[in-house]
Amino acid sequence: MADKEKLAKKITKIAHTQRRQPGIQAKMKPKPKSVIKNYQGAGKLKDKVAIITGGDSGIGRAIAILFAKEGADIVIPYLNEHLDAKKTKEMVEETGRACLLISGNLRQESFCQEVIKRTLNKFKKIDILINNAGEQHPQKDILKITAKQLQETFATNIFAYFYMIQATLPHMKKGCAIINTSSVTSYRGSDHLIDYSATKGAIVSLTRSLALNLAKKGIRVNGVAPGPVWTPLIESTFSKEHIKQFGEKTPMGRVGQPDEIAPCYLFLASEDSSYMTGQILHPNGGEIING
Repeated sequence: MADKEKLAKKITKIAHTQRRQPGIQAKMKPKPKSVIKNYQGAGKLKDKVAIITGGDSGIGRAIAILFAKEGADIVIPYLNEHLDAKKTKEMVEETGRACLLISGNLRQESFCQEVIKRTLNKFKKIDILINNAGEQHPQKDILKITAKQLQETFATNIFAYFYMIQATLPHMKKGCAIINTSSVTSYRGSDHLIDYSATKGAIVSLTRSLALNLAKKGIRVNGVAPGPVWTPLIESTFSKEHIKQFGEKTPMGRVGQPDEIAPCYLFLASEDSSYMTGQILHPNGGEIING
């Protein structure tokens, strides 16, 4: 972990920011770690088809590469970060697997339906759905959270999850998996990410309820609640002052990297977690949240 600690220190020194969400990974300084060094796949997802929303960068990119190394073909719905998406596609294809990029707005139910249509046209099936795309807008005063911000945050972070699940489920069968991305903020709260934390709490409840609903069909539903992780969303959300301290309050004293989060998704997508549904994993640097 020495390299991760060195990278965390470099992040606090550079404290680079971007003006526009969700941010571009190609512009980040320093770059997040997307690939696990010397990783050898074991065929845990051989010939599976996985949809990863927001898979163009950040945690999503790390998941896409790891899944491809384990034998899965990848579908990446993303907004408009074309440069990042192209790079992720190249990295997936270097493993010998296929990658389909689909650009559009997940807030729109029609686009989510189009994602499923195009996935089936190319791969003929869907085995894994990972709801991962999200947005956040810090506000220290709840009175400053406008109706527009509230609606947009919920539209991206929870409505899109529903749309994707509803479009995908008719094509899923026993043994398929759904994995939702929540956040440590859904458990401990956040005084400056109130609406974001509310959506992440909703995702936890969605995961637990849907798991109960689909258990008899043999479709498992789980989630991951990352702590502070170095992604484009961070650079495009917070000030330099905030980034300089990002992750320092965790017991491990540093920010996490996407390649440290992706294995949680692999575990939940594979048969390794065959007796788990309705559960949330917590890669958060050691914070105990009892959830």
